[in-house]
Amino acid sequence: MIDVFMDTYHRLPVLFSSGEGVWLTDNCGKRYLDFTSGIAVNCLGHRYPALVHAIEEQALKKLLHVSNYYQSDTSLHFAQRLVEACAPVGMKKVFLANSGAEANEGACKIARKYSLKKYGEGRHTIVSLKGSFHGRTITTLSATGQERFHRDFGPFTEGFKFVQPGDIKALDQALDMTVCGLIIEVIQGESGVIPQDPAYLEAAVQFCAERDILLICDEIQCGVGRTGTFLACEAYGIRPDIVTLAKGLAGGIPIGAVLAGEKAADVLQIGDHGSTFGGNPLAAAAGTIVLKTVHTPSFLQDIKRKGALIQETIESWKHKNIKAVRVRGLMVGVDMVGEAWPLLEYALDQGLLILSAGVCTLRLLPPYIIEEEELRDGLAILRSVIDNDTIPPR
Repeated sequence: MIDVFMDTYHRLPVLFSSGEGVWLTDNCGKRYLDFTSGIAVNCLGHRYPALVHAIEEQALKKLLHVSNYYQSDTSLHFAQRLVEACAPVGMKKVFLANSGAEANEGACKIARKYSLKKYGEGRHTIVSLKGSFHGRTITTLSATGQERFHRDFGPFTEGFKFVQPGDIKALDQALDMTVCGLIIEVIQGESGVIPQDPAYLEAAVQFCAERDILLICDEIQCGVGRTGTFLACEAYGIRPDIVTLAKGLAGGIPIGAVLAGEKAADVLQIGDHGSTFGGNPLAAAAGTIVLKTVHTPSFLQDIKRKGALIQETIESWKHKNIKAVRVRGLMVGVDMVGEAWPLLEYALDQGLLILSAGVCTLRLLPPYIIEEEELRDGLAILRSVIDNDTIPPR
């Protein structure tokens, strides 16, 4: 391959040229079963007919972009549907952006302005959890609780501090009078698909409510149906002040969203925030199809059913190389005895695409539309990959 890209990714040796359903095809014609969904982006798989049709219709017959000085009917319709989908957790209004990092930046700005206007200066700190991942901009790196992402990029945006997940006493102490926001992934994706303890989340909700601290749920990876409820926080009975979304929200077209509940819905005013491409009609057209498809009880229940099949299958192996498996819908973490990355390379050779999270965890994020037979086929390949004793632990 011609070396024109900056060397920012540990790329696997494959060049894809097309995709359909849950399959990708490389430039040599070899097919691969996709258990990654583009890291939770292609939630409806590849070339999903209704999604392709909506994108074509928007591009060919309507418009691609209009300045946010104005509105487009497509974007307005999408925003209305998205707020309705998130209404069960109390969301009232939305700001549309292009990515998860942008969404989390917007959430941080809302929390800081809310506190400044209500309490004055000195209450701008945002608390995050160790093991979290909130983005790669300087500010969202500042909010990310993993030191390995911080190397070489300081100084960082001030006003962030970290607490250990599950430690209620530490959280209580951290949420002092200098804090305006608490940002939490109810299921941490990049550190290994790790769900938060319900008692810990219950305490977080209580502390934030008592101290008027905005609770931000980062649902960039675990939202939009990935765990079997439209928002992962729904399964915990949480009503956050702010929710951030991206990844699968438009099925493969770049998008991000910041949703705010009653407290925070009117914090940002004219000139406070913006995004040239945010909420563009093409992304909105794609997002509307995702919402129509995913936000139905039967579809979400099917995601849970498939997740249960994955968990039952992997646990039935009782494999010596597997330490633990965590499953929430179609968001799966499998802790291995050794490093995960060599298994990605071997799986690729066998025609299966999988992910890692952290050092020793395999991550599976299949498209929602995967059929049971395809799921079983992929798991059979995964079993053969894990069985391969020629891959040494590192």
